[in-house]
Amino acid sequence: MRALSAANSLVQVTGSNLNLVYLVLGVSLVALAIAWALRSQVLAASAGTPKMQEIAAAVQEGAAAYLARQFKTLSYFVVIVFVLLFALPGDMDVKIGRSIFFLIGAAFSATVGYQGMWLAVRANVRVAEAARQGSAVNAVQIAFRTGGVVGMLTVGLGLFGASLVVVLYQADAPSVLEGFGFGAAMLAMFMRVGGGIFTKAADVGADLVGKVEKNIPEDDPRNAATIADNVGDNVGDCAGMAADLFESYAVTLVAALILGKAGFGDMGLVYPLIVPAIGILTAILGIFLTRLRSSDKSAMSAINRSFYLSAVISAALVGLATYTYLPSTFAALSGLDATFQSEVSINPRTFAFGAVVIGIVLAAAIQMLTGFFTEVGKRPVNDVAASSQTGAATVILAGVSVGFESAVYSALLIAAGVFGAYLLGGGVIVLSLFAVALAGCGLLTTVGVIVAMDTFGPISDNAQGIAEMSGDVKGEGAKILTSLDAVGNTTKAITKGIAIATAVLAATALFGAFTDAIKNSVLEAGKVVADQAAQFQGVLDVADPRNLVGLIIGASVVFLFSGLAINAVSRAAGAVVMEVRNQFKIHPGIMKGTEKPDYARVVDICTRDSLRELATPGLLAVFAPIAVGFGLGVGALGAYLAGSIGTGTLMAVFLANSGGAWDNAKKFVEDGNYGGKGSDAHAATVIGDTVGDPFKDTAGPAINPLIKVMNLVGLLITPAIVAFALDGNERTSQIIAAIAVAIIIAALIRSRRSSTMIG
Repeated sequence: MRALSAANSLVQVTGSNLNLVYLVLGVSLVALAIAWALRSQVLAASAGTPKMQEIAAAVQEGAAAYLARQFKTLSYFVVIVFVLLFALPGDMDVKIGRSIFFLIGAAFSATVGYQGMWLAVRANVRVAEAARQGSAVNAVQIAFRTGGVVGMLTVGLGLFGASLVVVLYQADAPSVLEGFGFGAAMLAMFMRVGGGIFTKAADVGADLVGKVEKNIPEDDPRNAATIADNVGDNVGDCAGMAADLFESYAVTLVAALILGKAGFGDMGLVYPLIVPAIGILTAILGIFLTRLRSSDKSAMSAINRSFYLSAVISAALVGLATYTYLPSTFAALSGLDATFQSEVSINPRTFAFGAVVIGIVLAAAIQMLTGFFTEVGKRPVNDVAASSQTGAATVILAGVSVGFESAVYSALLIAAGVFGAYLLGGGVIVLSLFAVALAGCGLLTTVGVIVAMDTFGPISDNAQGIAEMSGDVKGEGAKILTSLDAVGNTTKAITKGIAIATAVLAATALFGAFTDAIKNSVLEAGKVVADQAAQFQGVLDVADPRNLVGLIIGASVVFLFSGLAINAVSRAAGAVVMEVRNQFKIHPGIMKGTEKPDYARVVDICTRDSLRELATPGLLAVFAPIAVGFGLGVGALGAYLAGSIGTGTLMAVFLANSGGAWDNAKKFVEDGNYGGKGSDAHAATVIGDTVGDPFKDTAGPAINPLIKVMNLVGLLITPAIVAFALDGNERTSQIIAAIAVAIIIAALIRSRRSSTMIG
């Protein structure tokens, strides 16, 4: 390992390698061009009747206003972090690059989120119009190609940023990319939390008053929360998910390039860029191949077909590129220590291709597993729906059971992928971790299609809402939209599962980069690794009480973060319920259809409460690893990160799949089973769905960026922690830890005191 660390200075990107990076840069620009072309196709479709356009315009206005206020709020955090990054150790040019690309990463994440929302709120009415005209083929195509725009933006901007850093900074690229990944991850986390609180506060409030209390249909225009619900679908599911997958893309590339530099030398800064570049080409193919056939049972069949086809093509093209670009022996790699090269007998081609294939197979496996637990017609969802015959309590119990069971299988599947990648390294830790990062890159080859699948969900949901509120879509058109909405629920659940897998692979790879950073920091301090404590060798001894405490705290933070997010939804939803009830009470003409509800009032409540709740989870994610690292040492910090990865994996899958099962169980009953709409069984599934809403769309998805933010913070502060420890500056470390703890406590107290007043 010392040889690897010392060899980092030998790394350079020149000649044909540099030309390949420029080629990758060009491919990223092609992705952005395809996004523009698809955008034009979507906007060319008919926007429907005047009534449908009026409703769509209200949704567009609410979504744009919310994101504008959110970005204004987040700008303060961005500026503060930009300045603080200069306090970290390193050469001045690296500090400047890291801070600048932190801003670029944050800006790209915001761009992906905003553009995803902007097009989604214009595509929804066009999907509704296509259904009104009786064309399921066109409806599916518009919805999926809208998602394709977001997918192309995600992969295009992610790869553009990473390849640009490699061109400009070469051997220092991994250090600068830490800033790029951190900016993307931080913005994504805030957008996930804020958007998730908004959308589920509106959704829960609308369902509890409309469906349960007033027994009126979903998206009934008499419900004051309907516009806010549709706005929330876009700011939460479209903007939030797009930003989430973008930061997964960016962070995975960060980890792959850090470890690639250590394990593959010069080519380690190029090969991790080639793999996602191939993914862009196959994503374009997958998006254009997604077309509903007459033989398809539902849109899900067409989507699955394009996903698996693009995955197979990705594997084939990556294999061709790997065996063309990489040499057959480590001795032929440049930029590595000669001793290390002679000791490693692994074939770089087999190693790299095997790792990428693991990632591609993992994506396909998670899609199938998640689909089984959340898709209408599959036994788990049918069982949850059947439990509605005995009330809401059994519905909730059945959904919790599905979530717990699926979490185990998903976690074991992800763990198998990580361990398989580890075995490819042949016992060389840095290579094993590089294999994990490459598995993440392999999974990323499907991201373009995955984002398209995810965006399909909220668009189809909004399309049905617009159709129902306008009253202009009936008969066959209404059936088309109901089917697409059910498929959308499944695609959202599937993509959440894959997003979790990308988060775990990225976090595990970052964890490896973290341990390597410890060794490099010791060497830079002029110390000998062998003479230091185990923690300074990247060895995590859980028998050390400090490390065990760190592990427990890391697991606890995931629970606290999830609790804060769900509680925020509960409080905001309570305020929405009271507002909608009051409008019905004060204005009885609303129920008769002679008065119009005050939609803007509910949108304002959701906006205010969601933005107020942003700070506490964000501060927890940033300052908890600082408190542990400086307070308990770098070993405890490593254990903290390990605890958060393990617990975060299980918690995220549990929340996502239980919520998805409850949602589609409701759809199953609404299709006419167990009494259909208006029955006691329907009321029970609605309650189950309202419990699941903050699970699957707020807390669960937000865990993904959470664990990556914490790992990136750990990676960034490690050199300072090691330097203070080796120099005997324990007092300074303790002061920093105390300040971090004080900030967290103050944020928690503020959160409790600013609770939404209900009643």
